[in-house]
Amino acid sequence: MTGDELGPDKVVLIRDARAGLDAVVVVDNVACGPAIGGVRMAPDVTVSEVARLARAMTLKNAAAGLAHGGGKAGIVADPVRAPADKERLIRSLARAIRSLTEYIPGPDMGTDERCMAWITDEIGRAVGLPRVLGGIPLDEIGATGWGVAVAAEVAAPEAGLSLEGARVAIEGFGAVGQHAARFLAARGCRLVAASDTRGAIHDASGLPIDALIAHKRAGRPLGEFAGARVIGRETLIGVPCDIWIPAARPDTLTGDNVGALQAKLVVQGANIPATEEAERWMHTHRILSLPDFIANAGGVICAAVEYHGGTQSQAFAAIEERIRANTRETLDRARAGGLLPREAATRLARARVEEAMRYRQA
Repeated sequence: MTGDELGPDKVVLIRDARAGLDAVVVVDNVACGPAIGGVRMAPDVTVSEVARLARAMTLKNAAAGLAHGGGKAGIVADPVRAPADKERLIRSLARAIRSLTEYIPGPDMGTDERCMAWITDEIGRAVGLPRVLGGIPLDEIGATGWGVAVAAEVAAPEAGLSLEGARVAIEGFGAVGQHAARFLAARGCRLVAASDTRGAIHDASGLPIDALIAHKRAGRPLGEFAGARVIGRETLIGVPCDIWIPAARPDTLTGDNVGALQAKLVVQGANIPATEEAERWMHTHRILSLPDFIANAGGVICAAVEYHGGTQSQAFAAIEERIRANTRETLDRARAGGLLPREAATRLARARVEEAMRYRQA
């Protein structure tokens, strides 16, 4: 892992043998304010991945105009485990970061509102809390998915698309993917393919989103959904569609598989879902790829609104306003400068972080 002038500011490795906890926390940059970033739980999470995600949060928060820097935590563990065991790991992490006051945890892959409640009980700070604790449960209300839909609406004309009748494929039909599908369907889109960790399905005539969400929330894999054609997870990328949404793990779009992509617009619901090689291939082949820290900022915008005492309606309004404006500015900058959208967005966000850093005492 290498750093640059932005960070990382701190890399903290955590081991609690009694609790069975192995974790890492990266605070990337706090020039704009205390870092907000999710706690990810996965068996293969690495220091490098957490550092990259923390940088993505720095850029995301700056691009969204939030008074927060970027950070991230990763717990090396399978999130599918007994509730008591999961609670023990989460509380152990919370105690380990009690003095790391510049980092505010939030939910991420493998964690949820309950986990944030446990952290708050231990150290008094987290975002994405349950409603009963005064939180705005961002996964429950679909904050990130709402932002993804707004970004798609702004970007669609640039990709030569109308959302009415647009075919959507979603990699990772979890909290982000489900809500993105729902909000896009309300704008006239049709979900034709989706995947989860156990398989993928396809139906060119359209999948029934509400029934599919109920199926998933019952704990059943997509491959068991009646009436849809089961396909290989790796073939989802080649499904004929107009909009392809990666909403799973990092680096699922690579130089080795991106050539199969048949979409006109990629809206990055996951963090760092495409390698640099894949981004350049899409740009060369006139597939518009909207960067993660522009398109999926809805969750952290919601978290910041919660942290500062706002309401759910204020969170939705802020998400729409900021993502709509930042998507438009990113696309305008990319077109004017002949840049990849990610390059344009990164310049926008870095300029804001660097300006904030100039106000800090050396």
